[in-house]
Order: sequence, then C-alpha cells, then structure tokens
Amino acid sequence: MMPGQRLHGCRSLHFNEDNGRFVLLAILILLYLLCGAAVFSAIERPSELRAHGRWNGTLHNFSETFNISLQDLNSFLREYEAAIAAGIRADALRPRWDFTGAFYFVGTVVSTIGFGMTTPVTVAGKVFLIFYGLLGCAATILFFNLFLERIITLLAVVMKAVRERRIRNSGLLPPGIRHDFSAYSLPGWKPSVYHVMLILGLSAITISCCASAMYTPVEGWAYLDSLYFCFVTFSTIGFGDFVSSQNAAYEYQSLYRVANFLFMLMGVCCIYSLFNVISIVIKQVLNWMLEKMSCLFCQRCNKANAFLGRRNAIRPGSKGRQGRFGQPPDSDGPCDSDTEGRRLSGEMISMKDLAASNKVSLAIMQKQLSESANGYPRTVCSSSRHNGFSGGVGALGIMNNRLAETSNSR
Repeated sequence: MMPGQRLHGCRSLHFNEDNGRFVLLAILILLYLLCGAAVFSAIERPSELRAHGRWNGTLHNFSETFNISLQDLNSFLREYEAAIAAGIRADALRPRWDFTGAFYFVGTVVSTIGFGMTTPVTVAGKVFLIFYGLLGCAATILFFNLFLERIITLLAVVMKAVRERRIRNSGLLPPGIRHDFSAYSLPGWKPSVYHVMLILGLSAITISCCASAMYTPVEGWAYLDSLYFCFVTFSTIGFGDFVSSQNAAYEYQSLYRVANFLFMLMGVCCIYSLFNVISIVIKQVLNWMLEKMSCLFCQRCNKANAFLGRRNAIRPGSKGRQGRFGQPPDSDGPCDSDTEGRRLSGEMISMKDLAASNKVSLAIMQKQLSESANGYPRTVCSSSRHNGFSGGVGALGIMNNRLAETSNSR
C-alpha cells in the first residue's frame, strides 16, 4: 500500500494506513494498561493494606514502649529516608561514589536501567547527568541497533546454511547440483520472524537462568527473585528493589563483578532484540486487524477479493483493444477477427501477448537475481509498502527486508 493510500471502506473513513495503525495501537495500549492496572491492583492492593496495618502497629508499640511521641518518631524516620536516598543503609554496603561504584552508576544511566539505588545529590552532579545521559543514551541505543542488525544477519546466515544442508541431505537434488548447491541455492531466502523470535527467546531464557544461578548463592536471593531481577534489569525497567553487586565484599569479588557486567550486557542486548522482533509480530496483528476492519465497512469487499483472486491471470483482449484503438470494448470501431474471437471466448490469448508478459516476468526475475547476488541493497521503492513494514526507522528500519515477513518479495 502506498504511503498516501487509504484503507478500503466507507467514504467517511478516510484513514491513511499508517495513521490507522497508529491509532489502533494507541487504543490497544490503553486497553492493555487498564487491564494491567486492574490485575496488579487486585493482586498487590491487599498486601499493601496488610503492610500498612503492620507498620502502624509497630509504630504505636515502639512509641508506647520507649515513651516517644509519634511526631518525633516520624521526624526521625524522615531523616532516615533522606539518608537512604543518599545511599546510607543499616547494613554495610559498598561505597557508592568511588570509581567502581560510579562506573556501575553510569552503566545504569546510559543503558536506561536506572535502578535508583545511587543518584546524584549535588547541583553540579544533576546538571552533568542531564548532558551526560543525553549523549550516552543515544550512543547506547545506536549500539543496541547495530547489535540487532548483526544478530539478525548472523541468524540468517546460520539458518540458511542449515536449510541448505537439509535440502542437500534430503536426496531430492539432481547429482550434478549436490556438489555445487551453495553457489546458487535459495536466492533471496530470508528467515521467518517467528524462527528468529524463538531463537532470541530461548537465548534470553538461557542467559536469565544462568545469571539467576549465579545471583542466588552470591546475593542470597531466592531463585524466583533472581529471575525477576534479570527480567527487570535486562528489559531496562530497573525498579531498584533488587540490585546486584551492592554489598561491601564478596567472595571472588572481581570475578563476580566481571560476570555481572557480562550477563547484564548480553541480557540487555538480547532482550532489546527480542522486543523489536516481537514488535514485528504485533505490527502483523495490527495489519490483520485493519484488513478485517476495512472489510467490515466495505460492501464491495467480495467483489474486490474476487478480482484480486484473478490477479495472476492475463485478461485476454481487453487491454490490447483499448490501448490499440482507444475505444471501449462495446464500440463499433474496427476489430479483426482474432481479437473479436478472443473477446467473445474470454479464454484464448495470442502468442504476442504471451511473449510480452513473459518478457516482463523475465525482467523482474533478472532484477531479483541481481539484487540477491549483490546482497539486496537497502533502498526500497515506494511501491513495496504493501506489507506495511518498509520505510521504518530505527530498529524497524534495520529489520526491514531482512526477515521473510518484512521482505518486499512476499
């Protein structure tokens, strides 16, 4: 569909396809937020009320036991909350602003994790963070996009090699082709987005499970809490309720900090790639929903589908008659017997028309083979927007024409 093409439907629904997809996604996200709020409120609200009840009971008991007014006790607790914001805890923790602590902090800034355990408190630190994060976050997003580009290219090469080997070992190829099959096999083949999503999902699960096996004994967390921490960290949500490498000392401390850094780097890159691949699937669903919605509002949908079902057939005589004589089929203009016979039968086709259609098909095939040999240039013509994936920016632009579902040749 062209950028300016409108959805098929009633004349009152003059909606560009991209705008329709945007509005539909916004509505679905709003519904998703409402459903999520309802679920989390039902799950977490009773626990919050019980915690408030226990805390109020503890305050009253402490006030009565030590003869301290609740006002003085609350003032002391507010001072302790300020100390927590500055990085002071009851248990001994590592220094927050030595070089290693500051390096951990800037890593959470540029990766957009933002645990919140360490925050600048001086005016100079806050001002510097604004400019430092502006450049650092942009550079890190570029790094994630380049990683996404290379991981999809690597997966495409590996999956194509596996597919070639499977075809070669199937015994379906002629003997002369088996030895030199890789020279001209599978022109233009691209991996399916579902296969890439499955591989990235399994990789993310593997990294999370391995990292959780390390965090559980070292940090003293439950294994489920470690898995929760891995998802919150790798997805750059970063609540800050669980933060790794914060104790003052660890056994094999240097090795643990290096492993922690590597797990976070691999996990964030993998989850970022997985999120972008899932967005392709979501966009496919949106395209399907828009198509169904346009069919509901379009009374001519069945006629259009009947015509599209014959798009590969050559309609004999109609285009040639009008293009040659400039007259409609029912006019009384001159017409030879061959053209009139083909018009009346509706089945036969002249050798001239057949040769012309074959030349066009051959030219298209040669162009596709040339692009395949040259590595498929990234320039995409405007007519390739029929699948709704070309012309993307950022991660969508990187995945454009690299997966089977985002390819022009679908």
